Order: sequence, then structure tokens, then C-alpha cells
Amino acid sequence: MGVPGPFPGSPGRPDAPVLDREEVDRALARLGAEYEAIETSLLALQDHAGRRLLEGADLAGTTKERWAAAERSITVLWSLFDAYTAALEEARELRARRRWPSPEDLAELTELLHGDGVTVPGAAAAGGGAESGPARLSERFSLEGLVERMNGLYARSLDVIVAADAVWLALPARIDLLSAELRRTRSLADSVGVRPGEHPAGDDLERITDELVRLRAQVIADPLAFWLSSSTGSSAPGGGRADTARYDRAARALEDIRREVAAVLDVRQDAERRLMQLRDVLSRADRTLTEARQARGEVLAKIAASEVPAVSGPSTALHEQLAAAAEYRRRSQWHRLSPLLDSLEERAEDELHRARESLTAVTAPLAVRAELRGRLDAYKAKVGRHGMAEDPLLTERYDVARRMLWSAPCDLRAAGQAVWRYQQAAAEAMVPPQLEGRGES
Repeated sequence: MGVPGPFPGSPGRPDAPVLDREEVDRALARLGAEYEAIETSLLALQDHAGRRLLEGADLAGTTKERWAAAERSITVLWSLFDAYTAALEEARELRARRRWPSPEDLAELTELLHGDGVTVPGAAAAGGGAESGPARLSERFSLEGLVERMNGLYARSLDVIVAADAVWLALPARIDLLSAELRRTRSLADSVGVRPGEHPAGDDLERITDELVRLRAQVIADPLAFWLSSSTGSSAPGGGRADTARYDRAARALEDIRREVAAVLDVRQDAERRLMQLRDVLSRADRTLTEARQARGEVLAKIAASEVPAVSGPSTALHEQLAAAAEYRRRSQWHRLSPLLDSLEERAEDELHRARESLTAVTAPLAVRAELRGRLDAYKAKVGRHGMAEDPLLTERYDVARRMLWSAPCDLRAAGQAVWRYQQAAAEAMVPPQLEGRGES
């Protein structure tokens, strides 16, 4: 239903001279059109959906007070309209007596149309409010004054009705939709273990549920408490908007919880794969540490005078947490499993990296020995290609270096020096001798 518009106003003509016949007819036509507009607006106000809702609601707070005042104003409106109707009918009857009204008739019509000739009861004159000062038995108005008084009462009454109706249209239906979404989210959250007392999001769902119940009850009982008047200063009835701040906060909080529940659901769907990957990473780390410990024993037995770092055992804490993660999965405690898996995946990769570094550190002396052995054999092959395999010095230095590299424990420093001496001797032996007489003429 459209919101009815305000009554048309009457142009003021204080101390107007006596009207002639044509002026009287024009004034009556204008007042007749004004009467039709006033009646249409009052009937629209009477049938407004917001008014019917207000009449049937159990109101409270600001809305209860303002609607009580609006009801009194509407009652006064009809009383003023009845007085306006009677005055207009009187003027019409007087004009209808003669086709050509006499000067006395014109003077009386001028007084009816522009004078303060309409008497209304004191309650109606006060506009239905207690703030108008001491009550009077009656008050006289011009037709223009009556229209002005009715316009003010109508605008105040319509403002209450339109504002309350706008809030009821804007909020309860949205609250109901959000409540339905909340119920679906709670059901899904409960299936993944996000429950009040067990998970913060479960507590938040409980709080949002209570907030929506309270908010809906307050909106229904006191809609005007959720009305923000227009900041532009507009005096039009219903100028403003519904205050949705509390609803918006609840909607944002629910969206955050939905994302968290969705993340927990992802954990449930992917939990077995992630647990298997974690077991594999920790198993590789354990095997690498075992290999590092074995290599350390070999290094200590085969390499002399070498600093070999100690190798720690498997991480007991990580294995205990992996067992706890498997138990969470078995009990469908997905909300607890989610953060634990995130932490375990990072720490398991760190553990594997640490194990590989340990293996590299303890096997470094063996790698050095292998490099020296390879270099010694490479130079021996090079010497052989130059036909000096039987050179006594080279043979002696090769045998010394080989004994050091293939004996246990091996002194890497001394073996390295022996290999270097062999390299030097081989390099010198492979330099071709200078030709005699080179450079002679």
C-alpha cells in the first residue's frame, strides 16, 4: 500500500475584503478539492497496514508511548475533519440559496471561508496532546487554520506508522532467515564436534542464537527503538531508515563461524590422507636418524681424530601427538584434530630436515675419505697413461697414501697430506724434459 500524502494547504488571506460571487465560487471549488484530498488521506491512514499492525501488537517502550499519542492525534484528526466538513457544507448551502447572492450573503460567505468561524472542542483544539497548556472548552479556527492543524497531526501520526512499518518490514523477516541459517549451521557444527562448552565457535553459536531471539522480540514490541531518523533534516513522514547494526553484527559473526565449520569439515574429509602423510614423514625421519646413528658408529670406528656430532633419537613428543591425532579422528573430534594436524605437519617436516642434516654431518668424514681415495686412484691412472707406473718414488708415495686411506682408523689429515705429496710427485714426473741445446743457433 502506498503511503498517503499530506493534505493540500490553503493560501492565507488575513483581513480579506468581501469576496464577490466569482471569488466565492472559486474558493468553494478549491475547498471542495481540498476536502476530497483530506478525506482520501484520512481513509488511507485508517487502512494503512502499519496502523493495523500497531493496533494489534503488544507494544513496549518508545513505540508504546508514541503510538498512544498518535492514536489520540488520529481521533482529533477526525473531529477536526468533521468540523471542517460542517463548515464547508454550511458555506455551500448558503451559496446555493441564490444564483446571485446579496451583499449580506457575500459578507457571510467571506466570513465562513476566511474568518475564524469554525468552533471546535478544547481537546480537539489542543491537538490531542497534553503539552499544549491549560485545557480550554473550545477554540475558533478558520478553515485554513483547521487544515494547518490537521496537517501537523497527520504528519506526526503518519511518521509513527510509517517508521514502525518500515522496521517491521526490514528486520523480522531478515532475522527469521538468519535464524534458519543459524539452525543449519548449528546442525552442521554439531556433526563435526563444534558444540557449546567444547569449542569457542559452539559458544558463539549459542550467543548468536540468544541474541537473535532477543532482537526479534524487541523489534516486534518496540520497532521505533530501531528507527534512525533521516540525517538530512527531512520533515517527510517516515524519513529515515531501520537500524540494522545488531542484525549486521550477528550476520557477520555467523559468517565467521560458517567459515570455521567449513574448515573443520575440510579436515574431516582429508584427515586420513593427512595422517598417512604425517606417518610417512615421521617414519622417514626415524629411518634417517637410525641411519645417522649407524653411520656415526662406522665413522668412529674407521676415522681417527675426527669430531663426530651426536645423533638424537626419534621425537617422542611428535609420535605422542600423532597418536592423539589418530584418536581425535577415531572419536570424530574434528575441531581438535584441525589445529593439531596443522601444527604436526609443520613440525614433522622440521624433524625430517633435522634428521637429514644429522646424517650429512656424521657422514662428512666418510665423504672426505671417499673423495681422497677417488683422487688418489685418478692420479695413479693418469701416471699409468704416461708410462710411469713403475717409477719408484711414485710407487712409494702411492703405497703410503693407500695404506693410510684403507686402514682403520684412518687419520684424514695425514692421509690428505700423503695424497697431496703423491699428486706433487706425479705432476713433476709428467712434465716433459727440456730439449738440449734449445735456443742455440
